[in-house]
Amino acid sequence: MGRIAFLTDRSPSEALPALHSLGLDVKTESLNADSLGHLPEIAPSVLLADAEENPEQAFLLLTALAATGARFPVIVVLSRPDLERFPWAEVADDLVHSGTPGAELRIRMAMLTRRTGGAGEGTVRLGPLSMNVESYQVFVSGRVLDLTYKEFELLRFLIQRPGRVFTRGELLQQVWGYNFYGGTRTVDVHVRRLRAKLSAEHEGLIQTVRGVGYRAAEARATEPEA
Repeated sequence: MGRIAFLTDRSPSEALPALHSLGLDVKTESLNADSLGHLPEIAPSVLLADAEENPEQAFLLLTALAATGARFPVIVVLSRPDLERFPWAEVADDLVHSGTPGAELRIRMAMLTRRTGGAGEGTVRLGPLSMNVESYQVFVSGRVLDLTYKEFELLRFLIQRPGRVFTRGELLQQVWGYNFYGGTRTVDVHVRRLRAKLSAEHEGLIQTVRGVGYRAAEARATEPEA
């Protein structure tokens, strides 16, 4: 299980006591609109939203999040009397309550990330980028990237070895295979396409080492501040 973002105005131990017992990497943010701007840097594999004390605020916040186009698997912490107050199915993927036991919470989060292609044993992360090598899905700041097979394989090869520099010839051999007869320009073209799909904000995840080749950014350089 990867990083968890918890939107709540209470302490996590009060809002969802079982969460602490799971030993997960949890980043807590206030239940307000300003917190939405922090989510891309947190790059959570699951987003928890505390709707027990203020279900209207939680619903409005999740509605605003959906409108941004960001896509994080969402679990709402909700009291039973509020189940039908709002159309939660439009903004959330699952529901729990504050008394949900640890074993159930862990299973629910694991099932959710499996359904949505979130972090798991088959997931590689680098800063805001999350790659599921089993489902061939790539997310950057919650946005799904539409990659070709070779773009995916090139990106996977690099981010599994952050900070290590590879020449174009090495990348051709490792990603395209020894029997590939194309020139090294093939690598440049695929890197350019990957950077375009990552967008200007995240194109630095793939770095050019002048006169040598390419590397993925080192993990410590892409980690958000706690």
